Amino acid sequence: MSDELRSQVKEIDIGSEMRTSFLDYAMSIIVSRALPDVRDGLKPVHRRILFAMSELGMSPDKPYKKSARIVGEVIGKYHPHGDSAVYETMVRMAQDFSLRYMLVDGHGNFGSIDGDMAAAMRYTEARLSKIAMELLRDINKETIDFVPNYDGEEHEPAVLPSRFPNLLVNGVSGIAVGMATNIPPHNLGEVIDGLQLMISKPDVTPMELMQHIKGPDFPTAGFLIGRSGIRQAYETGRGSVTMRARTMIEENNNKARIIVNELPYQVIKARLIEKIAELVREKKIDGITDLRDESDRNGMRIVIELRRDVNPNVVLNNLYKQTAMQSNFGINMLALVNGEPKVLNLKEMLFHYLQHQQVVIRRRTEFDLRKAEARAHILEGLRIALDHLDEVISLIRSSATTEEAKTGLMTRFGLSEDQSQAILDMRLQRLVGLEREKIENEYQELVARIAELKAILADEQKILAIISEELNEIKEKFNDPRRTEIVVGEDSIDDEDLIPQEDVIVTITHTGYIKRLPVTTYRSQKRGGKGVVGMDTKENDFVEHLFVSNTHHYLLFFTDKGKVYKLKAYEIPDLSRTARGTPIINLIEIEQGEKINAVIPVESFSSEYNIFFATMNGIVKKTPLDEYINIRKGGLIAVNLREEDKLIGVKLTTGSQEIIMCTKNGMSIRFSENDVRPMGRSATGVKGIDINEDDHVIDMDIVNETDSVLIVTTKGYGKRTPMDEYRIQSRGGKGIKTLNVTDKNGPIVGLKVVKEDEDLMIITASGTIIRTSMSGISMMGRNTQGVRLIHIREDDEVATVARVEKNEEAPESNEDGEGDIEE
Repeated sequence: MSDELRSQVKEIDIGSEMRTSFLDYAMSIIVSRALPDVRDGLKPVHRRILFAMSELGMSPDKPYKKSARIVGEVIGKYHPHGDSAVYETMVRMAQDFSLRYMLVDGHGNFGSIDGDMAAAMRYTEARLSKIAMELLRDINKETIDFVPNYDGEEHEPAVLPSRFPNLLVNGVSGIAVGMATNIPPHNLGEVIDGLQLMISKPDVTPMELMQHIKGPDFPTAGFLIGRSGIRQAYETGRGSVTMRARTMIEENNNKARIIVNELPYQVIKARLIEKIAELVREKKIDGITDLRDESDRNGMRIVIELRRDVNPNVVLNNLYKQTAMQSNFGINMLALVNGEPKVLNLKEMLFHYLQHQQVVIRRRTEFDLRKAEARAHILEGLRIALDHLDEVISLIRSSATTEEAKTGLMTRFGLSEDQSQAILDMRLQRLVGLEREKIENEYQELVARIAELKAILADEQKILAIISEELNEIKEKFNDPRRTEIVVGEDSIDDEDLIPQEDVIVTITHTGYIKRLPVTTYRSQKRGGKGVVGMDTKENDFVEHLFVSNTHHYLLFFTDKGKVYKLKAYEIPDLSRTARGTPIINLIEIEQGEKINAVIPVESFSSEYNIFFATMNGIVKKTPLDEYINIRKGGLIAVNLREEDKLIGVKLTTGSQEIIMCTKNGMSIRFSENDVRPMGRSATGVKGIDINEDDHVIDMDIVNETDSVLIVTTKGYGKRTPMDEYRIQSRGGKGIKTLNVTDKNGPIVGLKVVKEDEDLMIITASGTIIRTSMSGISMMGRNTQGVRLIHIREDDEVATVARVEKNEEAPESNEDGEGDIEE
């Protein structure tokens, strides 16, 4: 090597050069490829696609254009990368299962949730969606900065105006060097409501924002289990949420099948079905006899047929554990803030978006002000010309050239060059009186508009008010109901902080559908009313259990087979009055053929209380409450039943109370709880009442001396009887008559110890519910038939009764009972 060449060689340390070069590459990936901008929620490739489509005039009201043309425009002008990367990005923006609000309106085969690829770009067509236009709105009013493209021959936007918070609404995922982002999509209306709260209360906390922004809202719907992961992500920027498929269990001829209608986000349906089939072949999941995909254009439907002898809820839980029917979404809210990657919590993301919108509105207002002032300036010149029309015409006619005329106008009337040119360009038709009036009106409107624009620029609150108003317009135009339902997790104890303590009514139907609803749903009616439909039950189904609880109380479910299961009240879905409810086998793992016969709410498991049991054959048992604190998901033996016996009643007692029991044929017995010694969980119990062969116990309750005994029959008759008419007897006797049962009033269906200031809920087999004041029910002796409480059709009968707290705010209906139930 010559000395001259050697002098040009620069010696560097290879380690240092590798570090520097890799850092440069890493920053290029971070800023120019993988991470979204916090302001518009877009990566450069998304932004370039949308801008290129806008420049091509591909708005929603224009015809579709070939995808290949769009891809060519993008890679030729803005994105110097492969065409497949650009096309795949555009395809994703056109998939309704990938984006919560699609930004591209695709025409043709753009892939499917089964994992099918989109058709080649030469076959598909596209245009911008309506909501994508809101990302680009006002882009031509100098609201954002433009930067040179990769070769300096074109200019592209550094960020889009983004008139809605796209980063949260559509979410984004990306892997950079040493960091990654994974932001889930959200409901547009909820995010805008959160922004409105932040505008009115700048020091709002993430927890307060969660009152409006409930959590992610995925395009594929499904369930989110628990709120603790959502809260952690919103407070810190990082968290994990559990997604679960929406399923239901259908029963036909005593054979169950699981139906899957919605999947977790980004789960490919075809691969899920393959995985389930593989688990069945390998015998890792037992009980599945058939698996088929019945999805069509009306929606998804995966059918999983089960054997008769398996518990569908057990199979479903195994599917959740071993397949993608339950998946986790790791939230990592990383975005570029002023070109630097930062992990942001919910408030910070909304704060940076609002800052961007303030800049957009300010720059748009300044642009409109410049345009208005420029136009007003021209109109001022035209007004001067019209006021001196003859002189202006004379000056123009006497000028030899245009430049001479322009200079003359500027000199004679003190006009600017633009004003003089506008006068020379003015058409003769503008000289008529009507046109002159239009010029004057336009000028006055511009003066008012200029004053308004200046007032906006001088007041930050006016800018925020404009942002608020325009966000509401977008919400009104594009908002839709939340798709992903957030349900409480089984082990999410800290979720209780987010759940208000309130009284609720819980209903369970004969075939096992459960729901909860506010206690104020039903208003009071007079005795004898016709009631209203309380829920949409299946044929031959009716509400069998109805009781009041608190959202934070435990609910103990006792079955006819003597087992007990446990749930928190808030874990039961909150549904409307007319909704059927959720199959209870989706919530607790009851066995095939097992039926819930009693439910009691419990605040805590204290040894000071007992669980008192009564069976159909008159057997009773008392067990301390603390023996039921550790109830497994699969349930626990609560009482050991004899053959052909069933559990019909369960009560929470103090250990020194009195019990009253009643049979369907009208016999009752009252005895002291002390007559029954405490026994263990597995004990059978002792005789409470001696019944005849054709009779059985239908109900039991706790005695209170100041209360009365309410009896209701299947044909809608009933009465209240003073408690002192029921003398205390020894346990195990025949008892005394409590009602004269006849063909007119029918067998007894319910016995309740009631107070004067309570209300009574009567539920018929057809699902009709009436709420009536207890004070409106006649007080009568034991050996009577009772009076009519509810009009029953010939093909209907009373199924169950329940007492509830009187709703003081609810007005009573008219005497004819025709009033509706208020929601």
